[in-house]
Amino acid sequence: MSKEVTYDTAADAEVIKGHPAENAGEGLPQSDFTADQSLGCHSGNTMAEAAANNQNSEILEKYAEDYPLGPHDKPQSMCPAFGSLRVGLRMRRVATVLSGSACCVYGLSFVSHFYGARRSVGYVPFNSETLVTGKLFEDIRDAVHELADPDHYDAVVVTNLCVPTASGVPLRLLPNEINGVRIIGIDVPGFGVPTHAEAKDILAGAMLNFARQEVEAGPVQAPVGGKNDRPSIAILGEMFPADPMVLGAMIEPLGLATGPVLPAREWRELYAALDCQVVAAIHPFYTATLREFDAAGRQAVGSAPVGYDGTANWLSSIGEAFGVPSKQVAKAQNMFLPSIREALKNNPINGKITLSGYEGSELLVARLLIDSGAEVPYVGTACPKTEMSASDAAWLNEKGTVVKFRASLEDDLAAIDAFDPDLAIGTTPVVQHAKEQGRPGLYFTNLVSARPLMGAAGAGSLAQVINAAISNRERMADLKGFFEGVGSDDTAGVWEGSPNLRPDFRAQHQKKLDKAARAAKAQEMI
Repeated sequence: MSKEVTYDTAADAEVIKGHPAENAGEGLPQSDFTADQSLGCHSGNTMAEAAANNQNSEILEKYAEDYPLGPHDKPQSMCPAFGSLRVGLRMRRVATVLSGSACCVYGLSFVSHFYGARRSVGYVPFNSETLVTGKLFEDIRDAVHELADPDHYDAVVVTNLCVPTASGVPLRLLPNEINGVRIIGIDVPGFGVPTHAEAKDILAGAMLNFARQEVEAGPVQAPVGGKNDRPSIAILGEMFPADPMVLGAMIEPLGLATGPVLPAREWRELYAALDCQVVAAIHPFYTATLREFDAAGRQAVGSAPVGYDGTANWLSSIGEAFGVPSKQVAKAQNMFLPSIREALKNNPINGKITLSGYEGSELLVARLLIDSGAEVPYVGTACPKTEMSASDAAWLNEKGTVVKFRASLEDDLAAIDAFDPDLAIGTTPVVQHAKEQGRPGLYFTNLVSARPLMGAAGAGSLAQVINAAISNRERMADLKGFFEGVGSDDTAGVWEGSPNLRPDFRAQHQKKLDKAARAAKAQEMI
């Protein structure tokens, strides 16, 4: 695309026209995959093989390249589709439609409203007959046509969950637009997308791709606040609301300004993001989105202005990307680094901490903890290693920290047992494991990542909650002693007599599982 985004002064955006969809259902390849409800969520390789056989192999190959798997081949966090669902639900004038098993749609709808969604989630139901005959695609097409009202929506997002993806429901055959409303179809199967964080990238990248094509086609809608008169930076990654403002204050002495934060909140922010000369990949896992910026000729800069070294290095990288004179960069560093150093000094953290999560900001938080004085022997992130995370990983390694990309729950639990930390920060089962040992634990998503990280504000934001948690270790040990002897797993609780364990039932059931496994292996050989 061109180096500059052109805006329509009348604020009218021309949407790229798609192919008519009146007969889109005719001649569709019929699927040989039946919706067997006994398969369950992420059922082994069954759905992946079905998807590859139903013309979705190209999608799965792209996901395998963008989101390489780790030691485990299934998501260990919540359903990945929650990530893309969350991105769509946060955007103004965007309708969201799910196509998948009713139980999956129920769960995703529930958790989206638990996290504050204020709009309905569309659903196109199906059964085995409509799935294998292609009628499901026709139902989706009809639902999209019914929703596509330009008075209410800029875009409609349709998401295939596991079963429709495995069946090969071809969302690519939907028109690009209906009545001026953009139609975006994506596949987010649990068997092809490792984390819900990366599912955010799938939708964010698909939308940016659509917006980039619109920019190439001609003038587009200008940002609500108008075009910035200074060179600007797009910010990639969900973060604490104050962080973009802190980041903007840091780059102002360089003669720069901040642009939109992606994932975006409204469609025209995508145009403004493409109009930025550089994208700051605060969260490093947005592979598909960064590919769109690269296609638009925009440079990406990794890491973030977190802690003392992080801020100094990030300002240097941004200055280099824009060709800002080194003296001007040094002046900006001298404006902010002393206050960051003072904040770190006044808010020390004393203790050994293991850190894990699936948000994508784990390495940044670890840097801030170490700068605050904490010992962090282990950092685990469910996200993959990327070019944008390389500098943070190298800095942590120099500090003696083991960084585990695509970490599994087993990795995180083993780190707690091996390093004996004063505090374990992680996901719910990680915190549970720590507390079962009488060790303090903090849930990463709600208590750590929901705090400012950048600048002087970030430097002092973690100390209070971290130190308060570490100081509770004696109280946690007392609680462990209080509950000693109540049992665990299926014997947990207070029993009037001895628990009825029935090991004979366990042995009998295990024999059934072993027999089924042998039968499946024999079938593979045939």
